[in-house]
Amino acid sequence: MANRYWVVSLPVQKSASTLWNSLQDQISKHSFDTPLYRFNIPNLRVGTLDSLLALSDDLFKSNTFIEGVSQKIRRQIEELERVSGLESNALTVDGVPIDSYLTRFVWDEAKYPTMSPLREIVDGIHTLVAKIEDDLKVRVAEYNNVRSQLNAINRKQSGSLAVRDLSNMVKPEDIITSEHLVTLLAVVPKYSQKDWLSSYETLTTYVVPRSSKKLYEDNEYALYTVTLFGRVADNFRTSARERGFQVSAFDGCICIFYMSKISLGYSYARSWCIENVLLSWRISYSRCCRISFGVIQIRDFEYSPEAQESRKQELEKLVQDQDSLRSSLLQWCYTSYGEVFSSWMHFCAVRIFAESILRYGLPPSFLACVLSPSTKGEKKVRSILEGLCDNTNSTYWKTEDEGGAMAGLGGDADTYPYVSFTINIA
Repeated sequence: MANRYWVVSLPVQKSASTLWNSLQDQISKHSFDTPLYRFNIPNLRVGTLDSLLALSDDLFKSNTFIEGVSQKIRRQIEELERVSGLESNALTVDGVPIDSYLTRFVWDEAKYPTMSPLREIVDGIHTLVAKIEDDLKVRVAEYNNVRSQLNAINRKQSGSLAVRDLSNMVKPEDIITSEHLVTLLAVVPKYSQKDWLSSYETLTTYVVPRSSKKLYEDNEYALYTVTLFGRVADNFRTSARERGFQVSAFDGCICIFYMSKISLGYSYARSWCIENVLLSWRISYSRCCRISFGVIQIRDFEYSPEAQESRKQELEKLVQDQDSLRSSLLQWCYTSYGEVFSSWMHFCAVRIFAESILRYGLPPSFLACVLSPSTKGEKKVRSILEGLCDNTNSTYWKTEDEGGAMAGLGGDADTYPYVSFTINIA
């Protein structure tokens, strides 16, 4: 399937069938790999010249808007299919592949009566596409909201111990709660575990000796319990949160300072020389540097089987909601893309009709067709199309670089002696 098509109209000098045969013959001889199709446009209501001129001013902007909505829905479909692990399905309009719908276009008289003014048809298409875009925004926002909630929960489940949910790591027997005793959970940087075990009993009074037990460890932190009297729990939290260490390298020595932010001073310091055989930590470094400190964190946690079951049910519901919303959004996108694409093709028919009237005059006498030339064959196809136009007009409609007087009319980058614009369907 080609991704880019030209929609062109050529002025008819004798008859449309004669011009069509000549075009087919020229394409088959000089650019045989270029697909060529008739673009059948009914006899639409012309209206007045003023109304056509006013309409032509809006056609380019409206086409950009409709094409943008089409591409937006297409990208959403690709994203949903990727997340769902589905193979990309061929996009269709009422079961017809979009490339076939374009190359075998048939005007829908029931939806767009040909006796309606062109402005009314264009405004109707624009209103329909704008409504679909608004619906897309609402549906995507609803889906992304549930997705964000689920991602937040998953981050808590899979993040570091500093942020993740602890309920799956803590068992009832790990927690001691009585009239006087409580169990706190401490998140300790991995490299601070020895310090934690040697000092947690002195962070405050009434800490149960040797009560700290490691429950879990990840790449950054370890989770420890500590049991103490409930009346000193707040003091313990404050001391533990304030306690950290900062490592600095100076002259071959590693000095480790344990800081208290409350006193804004150092409570104590210990240092080892790197060259000393008694060095208990094996540290290698290439230059003197500053290393940020890690702070022991006390996590607020209350073991509750009911709360744990509630969180589990909430997670399951969010997963179901996400799957349901993703499925319904994907089906809606399939349907809406077909509707937008169909409206876009009818808009293109109106556009080619209006611009052909303004270009070639009345009564309407032009041949509309669809081509999909290769990049290498574009210049040759342009030459063929120009050769089938009236030669007296060719110079007048050449591009600015070639000295044409009407170059750039209607906002197009290039202007030719025939009506032409490009449709990108992917």
